[in-house]
Amino acid sequence: MKQKVLHAAIITISLLLFVSTAYAKGEKEGEASLSGSIKIAGSSTVYPVSVAMAEEFNRMYPNVEIPVQSTGTGGGFKNFFIPGKTDINDASRGIKESEIDKARANGIEPLEFQVAIDAITIVVNPGADWVDDITVEQLAHIWRPENPARTWSDVDPSWPNEEIELYGPTSASGTFDFFTDAIVGEEGASRSDYQGTEQDNTIVQAVSGSRYAMGYFGMAYYLENKGKIKALKLEGVGPSIDTAKSGKYSPLSRPLFIYVSSKSLAKPEVEEYVRYYLQNTSSDMIKEIGYVPMTESDMNKILAKFEDAVAEYK
Repeated sequence: MKQKVLHAAIITISLLLFVSTAYAKGEKEGEASLSGSIKIAGSSTVYPVSVAMAEEFNRMYPNVEIPVQSTGTGGGFKNFFIPGKTDINDASRGIKESEIDKARANGIEPLEFQVAIDAITIVVNPGADWVDDITVEQLAHIWRPENPARTWSDVDPSWPNEEIELYGPTSASGTFDFFTDAIVGEEGASRSDYQGTEQDNTIVQAVSGSRYAMGYFGMAYYLENKGKIKALKLEGVGPSIDTAKSGKYSPLSRPLFIYVSSKSLAKPEVEEYVRYYLQNTSSDMIKEIGYVPMTESDMNKILAKFEDAVAEYK
């Protein structure tokens, strides 16, 4: 009798091991079978988030290629997303009605999902010991298109009589759009005699190399380069995770987005990547990059919105 029981137990264990092994094998095969390409362009501010998400996603799905380009929000919409060349557009501002209309004319419904909160950071050289705090009015004086300040002393007579060297994003950037609207009072209104680039690290290098330079970009690039540049307080409040989250860092706190093409949701790799991306918007990954994560509650709402879109457009 004991032998029969023992024999039955061995058979049961063997079956369990077989099922477990087959399940694990199936999981791995399922992961390996997910392949293809997910093309992303757009905001340089959101760029490090999408790159980090792509790297983590590739640990699970190594056969999916995820090229991410830093083109600026507007440049990404105009040159890639609207013509249907990309699946996702990173954006540091909300999509414009004109961009929605053009996308819809191509059969694309842009699906908006917030992924973080940012604080546009004003940076100067660490040697700029005359300034630690700046007002919105002073910033507007520096960046406005008509009769802007040429020297630091034009802004404040106690500051050096030296030309301000300016660096910032181009007009294709969502950061440019948001900054000009918030500071100058009109989207797109900016002096043109500054060095514009969509590579924020270029701004870091330029400002760190000149005592009289100033630039602006997303907070992550400042936090990554604290030793090279100095962030200015705005109206007495410094940029940080806490001040951006609370809204105290005003008027330069802003939401960050990804826009997903409705056409691309039919691709399994895009669906899984976006789901993974949104599931991690409340994680420490966002904070480590230098932005404010979404709350668990908001993340769940965004996920529910995504699942509704999948049901509608897949």
